[in-house]
Amino acid sequence: NARIYLEQRGMPGEIVERYRLGYAPDPDQAGWNYLSDRLSAKTLSGEIIEQAGLAVKNDRGGLYDRFRSRIMFPINDMTGRVVAFGGRILGDGQPKYMNSPESPIFEKSRLLFGLQQHRQAIRQARRALVVEGNFDLLSLATHGIDNVVAPLGTALTRIHIQSLRSYSREVVLVFDADAAGLKAAMRSIPFLLAERMDGRVALLPAGHDPDSFVREQGPDAVAELVQAA
Repeated sequence: NARIYLEQRGMPGEIVERYRLGYAPDPDQAGWNYLSDRLSAKTLSGEIIEQAGLAVKNDRGGLYDRFRSRIMFPINDMTGRVVAFGGRILGDGQPKYMNSPESPIFEKSRLLFGLQQHRQAIRQARRALVVEGNFDLLSLATHGIDNVVAPLGTALTRIHIQSLRSYSREVVLVFDADAAGLKAAMRSIPFLLAERMDGRVALLPAGHDPDSFVREQGPDAVAELVQAA
């Protein structure tokens, strides 16, 4: 099911491998303790597994897996170590997207999905595109647009802008063309000004997000949209 879903979303095998996409199995297939049991077998304590955000304690003091029936996105720090995960539900469950909770090694206000993999492309382009979702980023990368990052379920922070400033002087916000997307863009502007970063907003056509737009219109249309931001 996970492979079929990724194929339907236009994710080729090389993208799955490059970003190390995975799958957290459905409890009906593997039980509620699939990951917890395997980590415990590697002599990791329940306390560590819970602290890492991979499991949740139930009313009886036992552990059950936090991520279930989800496409999994590893989140890397800038040295390439996996410090957290994002998960997209397969099917109709809620929440649709879920990230690891913060932990001693993960602060979502400091990390951006894709920055570790894309920093060289951002440096070469002298521009960072910021999108809202993981699949937005992966779809753009599939179509050869690598100078892109995504926040981890939070608004863009000043620390995020500081991180991007190490690689670029310009940020282009490519957000959904709805009220929430415009509001998110407006919240980011004071941070760009504070860090003396050039910032622009690329307005997508109504009904589109970056994922749907690049799949329907192609990378040249994205380039034109960014130029007109």
